[in-house]
Amino acid sequence: MRTPRLRVLALAAALLLGLTACGGESGDEDGGKAADAGSGRFPVTIEHALGTTVIPEKPQRVATVNWANDEVPLALGVVPVGMAKANFGDDDGDGVLPWTEERLQELGAKTPVLFDETDGIDFEAVADTKPDVILASYSGLTKQDYETLSRIAPVVAYPEAAWATPWRDIIRLNSKAIGLADEGDKLIGDLEGRIGEAVAKYPQLKGKTAMFMTHVSSKDVSEVGFYTTHDTRTQFFTDLGMKIPASISAPSEKTKKFVLTKSAERIDDFNDVDIITGYGDEKGELLKALQKDPLTSKLAAVERGSLYLLPGSTPLATAANPTPLSIPYVLDDYVKALAEAADKVK
Repeated sequence: MRTPRLRVLALAAALLLGLTACGGESGDEDGGKAADAGSGRFPVTIEHALGTTVIPEKPQRVATVNWANDEVPLALGVVPVGMAKANFGDDDGDGVLPWTEERLQELGAKTPVLFDETDGIDFEAVADTKPDVILASYSGLTKQDYETLSRIAPVVAYPEAAWATPWRDIIRLNSKAIGLADEGDKLIGDLEGRIGEAVAKYPQLKGKTAMFMTHVSSKDVSEVGFYTTHDTRTQFFTDLGMKIPASISAPSEKTKKFVLTKSAERIDDFNDVDIITGYGDEKGELLKALQKDPLTSKLAAVERGSLYLLPGSTPLATAANPTPLSIPYVLDDYVKALAEAADKVK
């Protein structure tokens, strides 16, 4: 059973001001309805990494694919006709993340059609929702995915690289596509204010260097994976007043990949990292493995304990990947945990 998050509901209430009448309910005869508010004029042209998309008129049926794209229209009072089923961080197995479920409840809307993307995008399911636009500004779409989806409706893909769209740009692109660019800008400002309030409570974070490890198996720590500066998890550190160390930024400049790996034999390269976070497991086996391994145990952050591993596949584990609705839901817990790690940095 979920514990209500008052801060999420407060944000939802603020966003609803002037927008509540705009939201539609998914699952009825006409499907989700796009909001009528905003100053967006159509046609809208959006350039992205996979081409140029023209949206001829204000979408009335909005579909989203891949992670988090549904959160922009929902935050702005628009209920998608279909969206990707959650495959990580879903605490009750219903395919909907907790902050998304709370937002749907706040809008008085039913759960949209959920696209199962376990084996890739379900193009037939997307087509069945008859969308006017498909939002995917944060995604891993291939050129073939994009072309197939474009036969269904105009598609908004990522601006530069797969899975590398900063949260502000996710909001800007998706809100522009549905005619709510001004409301999107306001949402960005609201979230920036919330981040500022949270960070102000923990001055020890300012200037600390941070690294985000990828999923590492407790059975094999011979290689350490990390997210580059192209990934939103790493980018979010700067929102929190932290810095990206040279051990992460330098190799990031030589690639467009969002993940790189390094042999544990070169673990000393990461000694410019004050705080390490990443994905752990429920029983803490990965932490134990890092502490016991003769190489990773020598990592400065491991030795002094300035390491915080997000718990398993819980909703909190998605905290470091900032999205419009998840930021207010998990921000305080995430920042507090990083601050506790920062306290151990001398």
